[in-house]
Amino acid sequence: MERSGTSPPSAINEYLLRSSVSSSGARSVDVIVYLINDTPIPLIVDGLSATTAHELHRKVLEVLHLPDIALEVFSLWLISPFLEVQLKPKHHPYKVCRQWHDLLARFTNCAVEDIHQDEPTLQFRRNIFFPKTRELQISDEGVLRLLYEEAKYNVLEGRYPCDIEDCELLGGLSCCLEMGPYSQEKHTPSTLRPKLESYIPSYMCKRKIGILNAFRNRGNRQVSFEETLLNTYKAATENVSSAEGDVTNCKEYLKKVHELPYYGCAFFQGEVDKPSQGFLNRSGRKPVSVAINMDGVSVIDRKEKHVLLSLKFSELSWDHTYPDEEEHILWLEFDGDNEGTPVNKLLKIYSKQGLKLNV
Repeated sequence: MERSGTSPPSAINEYLLRSSVSSSGARSVDVIVYLINDTPIPLIVDGLSATTAHELHRKVLEVLHLPDIALEVFSLWLISPFLEVQLKPKHHPYKVCRQWHDLLARFTNCAVEDIHQDEPTLQFRRNIFFPKTRELQISDEGVLRLLYEEAKYNVLEGRYPCDIEDCELLGGLSCCLEMGPYSQEKHTPSTLRPKLESYIPSYMCKRKIGILNAFRNRGNRQVSFEETLLNTYKAATENVSSAEGDVTNCKEYLKKVHELPYYGCAFFQGEVDKPSQGFLNRSGRKPVSVAINMDGVSVIDRKEKHVLLSLKFSELSWDHTYPDEEEHILWLEFDGDNEGTPVNKLLKIYSKQGLKLNV
């Protein structure tokens, strides 16, 4: 599967020059591992079918010049639009790829045609079992930068929903990391405008444009994203000395996203029932993402990028049922409130991937 992305960093080019090995050899194979921003990491692998995820992981660290702590912080994942699987160190990626269509049939509701056409990519991502409390103890800039890139990707894609104020703060830190210290002469609303969706989620930009139009129609004016982003960009620059630089800004970004209950989650897709609406009492289903980390479970509306539920494991219990041949249901039971009265609530999530909670 072809991926669009940026040019490989110099470390990757150095690796290719040092390797000077052709895939035409009987046992040598070219393998591409992708970073979260689609940057490809080309590897030369001997005996691919017997190569473990741990061995490939080591090769990635060599290419990117990362310290051994990166073995704990990151993992290799197999990713497609339908399924995301974190590989264990002992797994053989080649063999898991050969089983991919069986995994889709078992854990997704993909159409047969989609199953046959789907092809996963091998990605280098955060290990969901690595405690976030240890992240801020890391001093290596390369590791912190990769953690920042992944967190930023999840914020911009709406996998980590944030309110406007938090997005603007995070966007200001991103400006520092990607454009250098703030300069009043260089950085203006007009220079930020074409790049806005690189720092603020696109779905949030569209929402605010609608709000701005409403205010303009009333003859009022609301501060634009460009202006608020410049203010947070300037403040982030002033709060960090040049000696501290990118390491501190990466940590500040991570510290902020650590406040989100779904930080560091693994995600799978599902559906929940919509409330009955309208004169005809019509109902349906809403597509959701179910996010699970070491702390708990969050359920996020995939279309609206809105958090429907977020609970710690100590606050809920779950079960998986399979009432017929078509529907797998994950039940979340938790304490709620109904007009001030404590009640017991159930959330019904339709998803075959709920099986993984019981595996």
